[in-house]
Amino acid sequence: MRIAIQLLVAVLVLWGGCVGAEEPAPAPTPAPLVAPAVAPKDTPAAPAAVPAKEFKVALKKGQRLAIVGDSITEQKQYSKFMELYLTVCQPQLDLHVIQLGWGGERAPGFAARMANDLLPYKPDVVTTCYGMNDGGYAAFNENTGKTYESAMEEIVTRLKKEGATVVVGSPGAVDTKYYHGGGEPPRIYNETLGKLRDLAHKVADKNEQPFADVFTPMETAMVLAKAKFGETYDVCGTDGVHPRPNGHLVMAYAFLKSLGVDGQIGTLTVDMKGQAEGSEGHKILSANAGKVEVESSRYPFCFFGDDKSPDSTKSILPYVPFNAELNRFTLIVKNLDAEKAKVTWGKDSKSFTKAEMEKGVNLAEAFLDNPFCEAFKKMDGLIANKQNFETLMIKQLINQFPRISTTLDKDKDVDAALEVLRKKLFDKYEKFSADVKAAVTPVKHTLVIEAEK
Repeated sequence: MRIAIQLLVAVLVLWGGCVGAEEPAPAPTPAPLVAPAVAPKDTPAAPAAVPAKEFKVALKKGQRLAIVGDSITEQKQYSKFMELYLTVCQPQLDLHVIQLGWGGERAPGFAARMANDLLPYKPDVVTTCYGMNDGGYAAFNENTGKTYESAMEEIVTRLKKEGATVVVGSPGAVDTKYYHGGGEPPRIYNETLGKLRDLAHKVADKNEQPFADVFTPMETAMVLAKAKFGETYDVCGTDGVHPRPNGHLVMAYAFLKSLGVDGQIGTLTVDMKGQAEGSEGHKILSANAGKVEVESSRYPFCFFGDDKSPDSTKSILPYVPFNAELNRFTLIVKNLDAEKAKVTWGKDSKSFTKAEMEKGVNLAEAFLDNPFCEAFKKMDGLIANKQNFETLMIKQLINQFPRISTTLDKDKDVDAALEVLRKKLFDKYEKFSADVKAAVTPVKHTLVIEAEK
């Protein structure tokens, strides 16, 4: 017990940076602060994505998912959106999620720290997002590509050996206005990132693992959104690299698609001359003359903010098929004695044709402000707190363990005490996870369907 206490004190001292100047072992490689190399003017734009082979994830109940990457991951936005979606939109999966983002990291840095920081978690599925720093913020060269591909191969091979499925993610894109002032620098570096995307795809295919193309939907959304809102609308951040919520929603979309989620939140079927039915996760409490009361344990994903701001998840929705492919909460109405009907859900009302309602209306897309928003915001805050703890746990504490062990000559008592500390930290992580899941409470809501003349 004494050595455990002394060890904890030592860790906390190291955490505060009060002992020595040596970096934690292993230290992630920081992104270089250099201007991009100049390529010839006829350098082509980023290459088109190679069609991905269909290596799919079949998520199973209770699995452990780790979200790994550099400072863009450590922003804890796309990782939060992913965990939010998997927790409230697909609660039946009962997944355990952790993020291990590290600012400035390249793929070789994670390959070096993986055994200590990730493998004890025993992940079943791992998503990786490297390449932004690996490209060196310069025109592509073969050495850059070989270093990146080799490190990604090492990561995927080791995780496969440990029994995990790896969703090999590509890097995202840089902003065409804000990266190094726009013009040639972002064009050149997006070409580099496009080539790293193809190398990530190659590693995934070689190892028969799923691939997440993050680069292409980000670049596509950026072109379309800037055409609508103007060049000052950033998708990849005002520093050109780190996205705001709009860009992170696109990243979450890419990874969730590659995780194989089917996007079906639920279906409510209302017979205007009969009863109403709800699919799994949606219990009909009452139904009478077009008024339906429902209790739902599965939430649609909710969006917030100004529909013209990069700080808003709403603003990017027209340029990424998040609702159509991942967020289908469908209302089907039968036996409507009119060509149109008004649907009221929460505070908002909208009109739909009879044909639209017979085919099915996606409530999550049609009603962005809906009865789930308040509960969704609460979950957003809880998951943000949980992921903040994960960063502290991994970066400030667990990552120090090899250094402490080496400093104290790999003493058996020290190593045993470190494992006790690791267990206590993961116990606290599990408590955060349990509290998040317990907070997902059913939402009661009412739909009113009225025929219009």
